[in-house]
Amino acid sequence: MLDVNEFRKGMGLIAKWEWGDKEDGGYTNDPEDPGGETKWGISKRAHPELDIKRLTPEKALEIYAKDYWEKCGCDQIDFPLNVLVFDTAVNIGPARALGWLKASKDTGEYLNFRKQHYISIINKDPPKVRFLRGWLGRLNDLAKFIDINTP
Repeated sequence: MLDVNEFRKGMGLIAKWEWGDKEDGGYTNDPEDPGGETKWGISKRAHPELDIKRLTPEKALEIYAKDYWEKCGCDQIDFPLNVLVFDTAVNIGPARALGWLKASKDTGEYLNFRKQHYISIINKDPPKVRFLRGWLGRLNDLAKFIDINTP
């Protein structure tokens, strides 16, 4: 069952980083971007069956709900940790998001796993350093979100 309010809060963060204020869904096809062809934050690599250029925001939201929020069981994870898991699933993949959830003791450790993942990408492929500022900005936003929403 989808908790619409918590899903919406998660989507607010994701929308900021995945498509910003672009009315066209932020369509990109950057060969250096690990996601490849992307619109509304949905990538062709993760969803090869889709015509990304024609992807509607409504279909993107369906994908976010089914393939990331529900797949990770975010309704069974306490808020705001569920938003962190959701955003990680979108950005890095559900398997890693759930693996880090099991391996971490707290949100700080979870965020560090994600930061170390980004660093390992750059160590393996140094030109991807151009994405680091955005990745770390997104992590900073998530840390602030968690801090503000943790009782």
